[in-house]
Amino acid sequence: MRLDRFLVVGLMSGVVFAQTGSGKAKVEFMNSHEMSSPAGYSHAVVVHGGKMVFLSGQVGVNRKGEMVGKDDFRAQAAQVFANLRAELAAAGATPKDVVKLNYYVVGLNHDRVVALREVRDGFIDKAHPPASTLAGVQALFREDAMIEVEAVAVLP
Repeated sequence: MRLDRFLVVGLMSGVVFAQTGSGKAKVEFMNSHEMSSPAGYSHAVVVHGGKMVFLSGQVGVNRKGEMVGKDDFRAQAAQVFANLRAELAAAGATPKDVVKLNYYVVGLNHDRVVALREVRDGFIDKAHPPASTLAGVQALFREDAMIEVEAVAVLP
């Protein structure tokens, strides 16, 4: 069975189209007029064609396996996005190819949301932000990890 389309979230109106790469894949960033306008993410992303790339959750661990920024949420978030950028590059993709982000934050509060948005805005295409989910969690796989982010990207 050939997968020609991948629908992240239901059909919406208010469609914005963005071509990726050579134009073989078409990505639609959508926000329904029936819902409030989201800040920094799209309610839905529809992909026509292309190759899907699924990235495992990344935490603030550097190349040596050391946690960056002990007790520093912003430093860990910055390392997370550096790790995502590196994994995307290894797959032949860039942050502009990302269509979905899932965030898991220990001790989620207003300050961490603000810091996350500031760091994330240096990574995403703000004109066509990916669909996303942000969840506060009790713990991650390591006691010193404060954030984990997973991503889905589309290549032409």
